[in-house]
Amino acid sequence: MNIVIIGNGIAGATAARYIRKWSDHQITMISNESDYPFSRTALMYIFMGHMKFEHTKLYEDGFWKKNRIDLVTANVESILKDEQMLTLSSGKIISYDKLIIATGSMPNKFGWPGQDLPGVHSLYHLSDLNAMEASYAQGVKHAVVVGGGLIGIEMAEMWHSRHVGVTMLVRENNFWDIVLPEEEATMISEHIRKNGIDLRLKTELGEIHGDERVNKITQKDGQTIDCQFVGLTVGVSPNILLAKASGIDVGRGILVNNTLRTSDENIYAIGDCAELKTTMTGRRSIEAVWYVGRMMGQIAAAQICGKDIDYTQDVWYNSAKFFDIEYQVYGQVPNTSIDGIDHLMWMDKSKEKIVRLVFDIETRALIGINLLGVRMRSEVCTAWIKHKVPIDKVIMDLGAANFDPEFFDRYERYLVEAYRQKFGVTLTQKKERGISFAATVFNKLIRS
Repeated sequence: MNIVIIGNGIAGATAARYIRKWSDHQITMISNESDYPFSRTALMYIFMGHMKFEHTKLYEDGFWKKNRIDLVTANVESILKDEQMLTLSSGKIISYDKLIIATGSMPNKFGWPGQDLPGVHSLYHLSDLNAMEASYAQGVKHAVVVGGGLIGIEMAEMWHSRHVGVTMLVRENNFWDIVLPEEEATMISEHIRKNGIDLRLKTELGEIHGDERVNKITQKDGQTIDCQFVGLTVGVSPNILLAKASGIDVGRGILVNNTLRTSDENIYAIGDCAELKTTMTGRRSIEAVWYVGRMMGQIAAAQICGKDIDYTQDVWYNSAKFFDIEYQVYGQVPNTSIDGIDHLMWMDKSKEKIVRLVFDIETRALIGINLLGVRMRSEVCTAWIKHKVPIDKVIMDLGAANFDPEFFDRYERYLVEAYRQKFGVTLTQKKERGISFAATVFNKLIRS
């Protein structure tokens, strides 16, 4: 069987690897971005000098040939699904028995005047990184980053690492408050400013100016900022152009069922471009994160290789870094109050650490965890949520989630105190089954 994959990101590369692991099918992977698959999430570290591009490649260059996976660097012009063929920009035609679309996302643009000027870029493709390097070589003294999400803060830190002044325009009340609760969003906003970024909240871009390249922007309120680079980081949208043009069913993304098949039984869609027709309660139909792409790649490979394994959404997880503050989220953590849901939160005196435990009021089952500046073991956090462990037992067993007591500070006692203040209950050792050894040790610690 001839398998063709469009896109060589983590989703497409994972699919290729597992198809080879489980079969002897012919595999071709096509990308118009790079000759070899690389980790897109590492782009910022290349610019900051922490890594070289070759360090970001998923495997050694020889891996693909050794495993008989053909890599083609080209742009796919069209999908002829009735003929089961692809046309490439070179004029070449490639046939397939099964096709996997892993075309990822496209940076959003909202029709700002001047948005296509030289010196205006997003941070998604390798070409965007190259454009930042070219702009820096031409002498960027100040950069404006538009948008308050994860890509925006990455770009701000990248320019800041090279001693370039940065202004961030964020239309919301606080950085990323469409995701983070107020305390977390406020804390990160203050941390961004502490690191020398000119963060302007409740501020929107009006126009980008320049002749041969960008030289300033105007805010909607009329203020201007001189700059030599503008980063448009106002989110991304699924890249559905090929699928839509070929007549495959699309919504915001390419619609797939739990086998990751599209409306054409011979075509799959995975990763950032895929939209699930059915989802778990509280989950999004499009989840553009690295580990979801990897999981989808593995499931699509399993389906093609005859394994009866469907894609199911596991406990939600995401992570990021805001300058010096690490962020992890597990499960559901609403950014506003929701009926039937309560939380227990602790913030340290420096206002650079937060732990928020979210639980169902009726069942008291833990449903979400926010961590800022504090690490916990992912397998423990995921298990608590997956098995609906009551908040009371979670508090008693916090020691089990401590990342590494030898190298990281411990904050369990503060959460125990927050629990006592909220519920008026002092936790003591309970003699019942299900309390772990870690909890026994921890309860001795808090009594000392």
